[in-house]
Amino acid sequence: MPVQRSESLPSEYEQLHLGIALYDPSTGSVLDANGRLETLYGYSTETLQRLSLDEYSANTYDYSHTRLRRRFQEAGEGRPQSFRWRIKRGDGTLVWVQVHLSALTVAGTQRVLAEVRDIEAYTSASQRIGLLSRIMRHNLRNDLTVISGRAEQIAAASDDERVGEHVRKIRQKAGDIDRMTESVRQIERATTTEAAHRRRSDAASVVGDVVSGLRERYPAAEITVREATEMWFRVDRTFAQALCHAVENGIVHAADPDPSVTVTVDESPNTGRVEIRIADSCPPIPEVEIDALDAPGENTSTAHGTGVGLFVMRWSIESLGGEISFDRAGDGNVVSFLLPPESPPDV
Repeated sequence: MPVQRSESLPSEYEQLHLGIALYDPSTGSVLDANGRLETLYGYSTETLQRLSLDEYSANTYDYSHTRLRRRFQEAGEGRPQSFRWRIKRGDGTLVWVQVHLSALTVAGTQRVLAEVRDIEAYTSASQRIGLLSRIMRHNLRNDLTVISGRAEQIAAASDDERVGEHVRKIRQKAGDIDRMTESVRQIERATTTEAAHRRRSDAASVVGDVVSGLRERYPAAEITVREATEMWFRVDRTFAQALCHAVENGIVHAADPDPSVTVTVDESPNTGRVEIRIADSCPPIPEVEIDALDAPGENTSTAHGTGVGLFVMRWSIESLGGEISFDRAGDGNVVSFLLPPESPPDV
């Protein structure tokens, strides 16, 4: 039976690019829906009013149908729900959606308002990235171990200088690929780490801890930490991996055998954000590498140069709600991380 006008959605909802539906929390039945939801589900509102939740849920849905109906009931009781749902459209296509349910009183009756977003493309891309990451972390690394081991056997079995040169090249390339697989793992970590894992910290202390480890790894390098302004932020381990890449780039690409890098903690004069500046004395970062950050799908040589590390830095900092910039200063590069500030803890 068509819904009464008193339980219809406001006409303004038709202007939204977001699927909106009004549900009966006790039965999980659709009472009304906007045009965007009809397009997303592949059914008219009149048809949805006759269908049960089971009939337009995919059989492979993560939750049981009983648990799904319980979510609508709990939302109607004032406990908002947010979850992924795989729906079965009118043409049989399966689509992942993100759903947020909240209580809404309509004409004195408790109802549930559903906000529905299409996340099929995002979910598919995430699954492909996860698969690629696992392949690179496990399969490729295992193969690299075999290649490196065989190279060592060849070097031990031959004194020929030409053979030795080939072995050195194999070791170098195996090392490059191994570092690339680690960068992919770091990118995956940056895009999946939850905010709950972050903690409020003194920026200079966090930077000092990271630099302390790098000093042990690169004893010939001079790494200086300056605290121009005391700043606090909320970060997780992705910040450390971004800072490691920035400082290491300033060390390994320096022309001087005794490279120097200066890391400054300051307050951004324009925005008040935490600004971490990493200054080196290296040749300019190739423009093609920086440009590729805004066009990751383009076919450039980025994957074979420093660009993968730049992606790690950018995605790590952006995952923390910040941004990254690149400049030239004197004879070197300046990489700046700009991050949201936090108030220091009460003394």
